[in-house]
Amino acid sequence: MGDQMQVIVEKLNQEPFRKNYNLISFDSLEPLQLLQLLSDVLGEIDPKHAVDIREELPEQTAKRMLNLLGILKYKPPGTVSDLSAFRQGLVTGSKAVIHPVLHWLLQRTNELRTRAYLARFLVRLEVPAEFLQDDTVADFNKQYEELMEAFKNLHKEHEQLKISGLSTAEIRRDISAMEEEKDQLAKRVERLKKRVETVQNHQRMLEIARQLRLEKEREESLAQQRQEQKSQLFHAEQRLQRAQVQLKEMQHMVADSKPESLMKKLEEEINFNSYLVNEKIPREMESKKTSVYFLQKLVAEPAMTQGDLTALESEIEEVTAQMNQLIEKRIITYEPTDSKFSMYRQQASIISRKKEAKAEELQAAKEEMSSLEKQVEQKNSQAHGLGGSEVLTEDEFKQYVSRLRSKNTLYKRRRQEVAEITAEYGILQRTEELLRQHHQATQQQLQAIEEKKGISGYSYTQEELERVSAVKSEMDEVKGQTLDNMSEMVKKLNAMVAEKKASLAPVIKELRQLRQNCQELSQERDEKKLQYDSCAAGLETNRSALEQEVKGLLEECAQEESNYRYINCMKRSLEVQLQRAREEMKAYVSPEPQERRRAVREQYTRIILEQENLGKKLREKQKVVRESHGPNMKQMKMWQDFEKLMECKRECFLKQQNQAAIGQIIQEGGKDRLVL
Repeated sequence: MGDQMQVIVEKLNQEPFRKNYNLISFDSLEPLQLLQLLSDVLGEIDPKHAVDIREELPEQTAKRMLNLLGILKYKPPGTVSDLSAFRQGLVTGSKAVIHPVLHWLLQRTNELRTRAYLARFLVRLEVPAEFLQDDTVADFNKQYEELMEAFKNLHKEHEQLKISGLSTAEIRRDISAMEEEKDQLAKRVERLKKRVETVQNHQRMLEIARQLRLEKEREESLAQQRQEQKSQLFHAEQRLQRAQVQLKEMQHMVADSKPESLMKKLEEEINFNSYLVNEKIPREMESKKTSVYFLQKLVAEPAMTQGDLTALESEIEEVTAQMNQLIEKRIITYEPTDSKFSMYRQQASIISRKKEAKAEELQAAKEEMSSLEKQVEQKNSQAHGLGGSEVLTEDEFKQYVSRLRSKNTLYKRRRQEVAEITAEYGILQRTEELLRQHHQATQQQLQAIEEKKGISGYSYTQEELERVSAVKSEMDEVKGQTLDNMSEMVKKLNAMVAEKKASLAPVIKELRQLRQNCQELSQERDEKKLQYDSCAAGLETNRSALEQEVKGLLEECAQEESNYRYINCMKRSLEVQLQRAREEMKAYVSPEPQERRRAVREQYTRIILEQENLGKKLREKQKVVRESHGPNMKQMKMWQDFEKLMECKRECFLKQQNQAAIGQIIQEGGKDRLVL
């Protein structure tokens, strides 16, 4: 207990409390002061509890403190009877109750401050189930839970950022370094500008560089868009392939199946889906909701200590013992008549378990089939990406084999034809080679004969002349054809021009007449336009004059209307005053005293008399106060002196008591040393 008080006093003397207590002064605190101290500590943890307990009832104080201690997960020692004693001690300000609470709070102030802050947002409001049937209430509850989850995530991010070690000093250093780097870059830019200004046409070069940068950025954005469009196209092709595969499968199923088998498959699928929707999925959803609710409740609670775990384990053991006792009682009170239904219950449970197992197997088989279909689609997409074709079905493969056989037959026939052509080509090559050799031998013989006759080169010259004459004749033919074509084209053009002139002659005559009419109409239009402009100017001046006149009349009308309303209001107020004066005169002249009392004059006379009487009483009271002021001041001063005297006596008594206690402690310490 002494160590506990020592820890409490040390914590209270530190920031932010600064109470300057010692063990004696803390132990001599009154119950009300202890409660106020506990309230101050709780107020430091949660600012809402920083209140003066003298301004609230004891029950309210105890309820407020118990609520916050429950949120902070404070576990008072003892059983249920001890809990009631704890509540009673908290109301009365017992030291045995408040000292452990202060010791527990002061040892973990920062942790409890965080827990109290989180409790403001994470303590879930329990909404009754009948209220959740309303759609509006359910929507609000859903929004409330979503906001709570968002707050949890934000708080976690905040804590992670705090742990990450990014302090304001580091951020300031980074900002200062970035500013220095910015200044250096600005200086470098200035130097480069000065250097560039000496270059000829630097503005044009800068503009070209800027355009180049913009074009590069545009090129990057276009490349990115192209890549995105490629990916979109690839995904669209994959979706198209999947849709085509599904369409082929459905067509194959429709072609190979009968209406009875299709109806049977549909009935089986409907039965399976109805079982999933009505029985299996609701049970799974209910179990998931229950587990999620318990997990959310567990997450909302703060971290558990070892003491909390041991308490929960002991509670689990107690509940398990109670369950075993209830099972034993049920076995003892078992009646034989229930055995008739036990067999049917067992059979029903076995069938339901088998049904669930088969449903799970079917679900697993469907999932496996869907995964295999996805793998097949992936393989098809990979094959398509590598330049291959899709996987063929059985019918398509048969058609492919038949087409391959026909192509093979055609290939063999064409290969035979190619072999024949190749053989013939070899024969022709050989013939050409023989003829070339024969031609060369003949040429050599001809040259030898020309040399013998003394006319060497005659054959070559003759061949060249023949070749040149042939080329010249071809060129002459081409020129002649070109001249003929040009002459024909000129004739055609002349004919077309004459034809166009003949067809355009009446149109040109009409155009001349229309031009003359247009000039006359333009002149007439100009004259009419001058007349219109002069008339419009005169009408505009008249209109502006009329507008000014109308504006003045409207203002005059509004002024007269306001004067009329003012005079009318004054008239009504004067009529009301005249009516009140007539009623006042009638009541004042009336012989009945009741009517006279209702008169305003009588009311004001009565009020004046009451105020005069009140003034007389106040003057008398003032006189009495003046007469008793001196003796009362003397008496008050005497009481103040008496209070100071009693306070001085109390302080002397406390000092004497403290000195006696210290002397006793010193004597006991001397005795202990003597004994040693």
